[in-house]
Amino acid sequence: MKKIKNEAELLKKAIEVGEKYAKNRGYKGFAATNSAKDKVEALYRLLVNDKLVQPLAVADEDQPHMKHKLALWISKQLPADHPLNQ
Repeated sequence: MKKIKNEAELLKKAIEVGEKYAKNRGYKGFAATNSAKDKVEALYRLLVNDKLVQPLAVADEDQPHMKHKLALWISKQLPADHPLNQ
């Protein structure tokens, strides 16, 4: 797994956009007490279920790989000239 430039910032943006996407899909939203770890897993599974991201191999389904996958997803959704893609 190759590290992406600005991966932490991309992950934050992915969680923000993913929460909005989940609400539009009918999910009630995340509680203030939900950890980032729970949000990452829930958003990853939602995006896989909707076939917006390729699922990870079963052996690779862990937090670092899910975070990386979300960062890749959002980097492809952002315009090429977005500051996080520079």
